[in-house]
Amino acid sequence: MTSVVSSPPRTIRIGSRKSQLALVQTYWVQEQLQKSYPDITFEVHTMSTQGDKILDVALAKIGDKGLFTKELEVGMLNQEIDFAVHSLKDLPTNLPEGLTLAAITERENPADALVVHEKHKDKQIDTLPEGAVIGTSSLRRLAQLRHHFPHFTFKDVRGNLITRLAKLDAGEYDALILAAAGLERLGMGDRIHQVIPKEISLHAVGQGALGIECRADDSEVLSLLKAIEHTETRDRCLAERSFLRSLEGGCQVPIGVNTEISGDNLTLTGIVASVDGQKFVKDTVTGQANNAEALGIELAELLRQQGAQEILSEIFAVIQRGS
Repeated sequence: MTSVVSSPPRTIRIGSRKSQLALVQTYWVQEQLQKSYPDITFEVHTMSTQGDKILDVALAKIGDKGLFTKELEVGMLNQEIDFAVHSLKDLPTNLPEGLTLAAITERENPADALVVHEKHKDKQIDTLPEGAVIGTSSLRRLAQLRHHFPHFTFKDVRGNLITRLAKLDAGEYDALILAAAGLERLGMGDRIHQVIPKEISLHAVGQGALGIECRADDSEVLSLLKAIEHTETRDRCLAERSFLRSLEGGCQVPIGVNTEISGDNLTLTGIVASVDGQKFVKDTVTGQANNAEALGIELAELLRQQGAQEILSEIFAVIQRGS
């Protein structure tokens, strides 16, 4: 009788940035997959990206195509890792040939959050004093806040979350605007002083969700990753990413969104704003959630008719001049 020798289970290599938040997110994905597939080994491999290395220049001036993802994508294409865990808001809407967005996890709160210096603990965003120094590295937040609060002073802030909070506590800023989801994931939810209402700041495309990217031809990994897919979050984020892609915007352009699902319907709201907050177009579309990407295209066209493309063209020209 011939014995059959089975091949050992494959070891799946997960790619991650080295930042504390990235690792927390990646270890969470590893844990979820290990629960679903106890006989498979999932190993975490870390890499530094360009965005992690350049900390003294505003993100918009560096350029944002793959700023926090390119090195991980090269690792996948070179077969060094099998998939990568990204904060979905950092993942460009057009992926390199041979790679695909395999899964989107259940979203944490996608809103922006106000974190204040101790001396302003009795304040909300609309009661901070004139001239208050607000730290943000996001043109999207900057444009919306300037639109609503032109009397604030805005200052770029880079570095990991711990570094930014240390700068705030040292008095370099009166307040910071950060992603609520990142604070929650790092166990720092108590630093959230106020969740910014969507009427003031629409969130970034994909904010609060994790995007899992892998090789498009790796059917085994694609199948495994379905275990952590969250359908409602995927529909919402696909609509948002389609909207951003259709406007040819990047992660560092002042484009904000909000999505809600009720039954089979998805409502997508989007804004495009000039960096100074003076020009501001906003609209909303509603349709079938299973037609999410078409809704994103529809909303982009509505805003284009209202002048969004002219606003974005002006921003791109300024960024390219490096000013």
